[in-house]
Amino acid sequence: MAIQRQVEALYADHHGWLQGWLQRKLGCSHGAADLTQDTFLRILNSRDALLGAIQTPRAYLTTTAKRLLVDRSRRQVIEQAYLQKLALIAGSLPGHPSPDEILVALQALEQIGAALDGLAPKPRAAFLRHYLDEHTHAAIAAELGVSTRMVQKYLVQALLHCRAQCQSLSQHGI
Repeated sequence: MAIQRQVEALYADHHGWLQGWLQRKLGCSHGAADLTQDTFLRILNSRDALLGAIQTPRAYLTTTAKRLLVDRSRRQVIEQAYLQKLALIAGSLPGHPSPDEILVALQALEQIGAALDGLAPKPRAAFLRHYLDEHTHAAIAAELGVSTRMVQKYLVQALLHCRAQCQSLSQHGI
């Protein structure tokens, strides 16, 4: 319990200061809040915090936060290089979707996934196999071990469920 109290005291005494310091450094309150939390998580997971060996808390917090900033910068450089390479490859190959098209598709898939929440497994599987994988009713029936007529019923059930979900979301202004 002594270690837990030490960590709680460290957080209570220095959280606001660290977040302010990071906000001045980054110029972004959201990024500063995220990095502040990451800093305390890093300390919680370190041996120093477990041993109570932090002698100068602000210096230790600053050093930890700076290391996380460096890690973050390195990650951003790698991400940018990767995205540039993907854009270059996508631009040189015919028929490949643009980044905007990929984003729209991913958003649509998330909406479909949300609409399918609460649907029984077989109607969901029938819907996904038919509309996303473009399987025939007969192929789906064979995969699910049901008749083609049952696949048709599953698809109707799934579409009605999705319609109800979309109506519910629009009524709530989402």
